[in-house]
Amino acid sequence: MPSQIAQVRRFNRTVTQRAGALNDHFLSRDRPLAMSRLLWEIGTEGGEIVMLRARLGMDSGQMSRMLRALESDELVTVTPSAVDARIRVARLTPKGLAERAILDERSDELAASILSPLDGARRAELVNAMLTVERLIATSLVELRQVDPASLEAQRCLRAYVAELNRRAPERGFDPSKGATAHPHEVRPPRGAFVLAYLRGEAIGCGAVKHQPDEVTDIKRMWVAESARGLGVGRRLLEHLEHLAREHGSSEAHLETSDVLPEAIALYRSSGYVEVAPFNNEPFADRWFTKRLVGAEPNVDDPAA
Repeated sequence: MPSQIAQVRRFNRTVTQRAGALNDHFLSRDRPLAMSRLLWEIGTEGGEIVMLRARLGMDSGQMSRMLRALESDELVTVTPSAVDARIRVARLTPKGLAERAILDERSDELAASILSPLDGARRAELVNAMLTVERLIATSLVELRQVDPASLEAQRCLRAYVAELNRRAPERGFDPSKGATAHPHEVRPPRGAFVLAYLRGEAIGCGAVKHQPDEVTDIKRMWVAESARGLGVGRRLLEHLEHLAREHGSSEAHLETSDVLPEAIALYRSSGYVEVAPFNNEPFADRWFTKRLVGAEPNVDDPAA
């Protein structure tokens, strides 16, 4: 471990220096990297302050100082949300959008300057190594938390889940209130559990367990944001939900899914799920899966345990 720690520190020093992170005039602009990154994260559609703080790992004082500086430069405006006046939203002004475009252009130039001294094979090697590093670091930052299914973040993820299903198959009209439901009272302890996956403080995935009789648990509402796919979040979330099922004393996990979600089908098959005949009346499902849970723990709430 000590040699690995030394290598990580050496890597960090090399990257921060080469990327210009130590320069108060990042990309030859009049602000440091952190402030330029905030401009980029606000984006063309704006962003809630609380979400920006979580995404960038900043405390409220640092975020306030940076926003005031950007407002002073007429790059950003901060106003109450039209949906909820308690929520503040940062948006780029026309001047801010122009500055963000310059940052994009110069970031491309910086990336090209890193790649250009290398031949084709070494460029590919570097880019593939970067992809691996990004994936593994992001995976190490993912945190799973059990939350109330009626909480704001849980409901935000569920809305995104439903919206994606309906975007992929608008003619089918997925309605989570019909068929094999997962209403809040059905996925709260002791009847179940609802789990969110967080990356840099932002909820980027969800899943639930719904315990049934006869030592069976249904796995429900598995979803990962498109921006976080490819990081192994779905597999880690699925394994955690299986762990919760075992803790309850279930010896079998059931789940159903749609043909419009080929990524989910591939995940379930590679995780040991076997396709079976339909076991519920879910109208949106095309495939039903089951998996034996090895090492299920006895249910302490069951008098027969």
